[in-house]
Amino acid sequence: MDTVAHETHTRGWQAELDLQFTRTTHKTVLASSRHHGPLTVQRPFYPENDVCHLYLLHPPGGIVGGDELHISVSLSEHSHALITMPGAGKFYRSRGPQAQLRQHFTLAPHATLEWLPQDTILFPGANATLQSVFHLTHESHLFAWDLLCLGRPVLQETFGHGTLQNRLEVWRDGQPLLIERLKLQGGDLSSIARHPWVGTLLCYPANENMLEGVRERLTPLGNYAGATLNDALLTLRFLADDNLVVQRVMRDIWQFLRPLLTQKSPVLPRIWQT
Repeated sequence: MDTVAHETHTRGWQAELDLQFTRTTHKTVLASSRHHGPLTVQRPFYPENDVCHLYLLHPPGGIVGGDELHISVSLSEHSHALITMPGAGKFYRSRGPQAQLRQHFTLAPHATLEWLPQDTILFPGANATLQSVFHLTHESHLFAWDLLCLGRPVLQETFGHGTLQNRLEVWRDGQPLLIERLKLQGGDLSSIARHPWVGTLLCYPANENMLEGVRERLTPLGNYAGATLNDALLTLRFLADDNLVVQRVMRDIWQFLRPLLTQKSPVLPRIWQT
């Protein structure tokens, strides 16, 4: 099936989603949800009673050239939200216009965010710019991952042409903890050893015990995986060939780290079990 998206004009969907979480006496609630265009959320779930589990819905059918999407998430003091998605994000082949996805997260002191989106699939010929920025305080808690799939490996389809600019930032009290860029052009994947899967996992605050535990769980990913700990930010980076292995390792690490980060047992989002 041809996966070319039909672009009738340069300027596509202009979509915005602004989420604000706050803590009440007994639980975290979605205090405000404002959206424009094809970005929205489902009704919050409370499988843990106090933590707000929320599913973010991307545009139906995926993102095409000319689309511009902006997601903003804010958490007040002592609030705790877990956000994931029912399915993978998709950037389709573009005839020229660039597609943009910008995501900004702001955590107050003692706020906890678990940002666990499904993978983002970039079809051959996509022209995509992605940016994810996390603003923390010294007393915030963050667990997040950024999972990119270049092409569709299950169909033996590679990212043989196209452009990707991916930027990931973590700031604490206005100072940068991490600023990383990945730029791929013309289907040249030599900078990532021609692997279709590229991932980064973040955990703050972390310690040496958490770092060693993560390293022990990286074995299934082989030689192209490693973890570092700088200024209490644990950063895991990997390249991989197998989606099932990636999912298994990421969830295993989340289940290991979550009790250490939040003092809460792992409770899998319902959508992961369907």
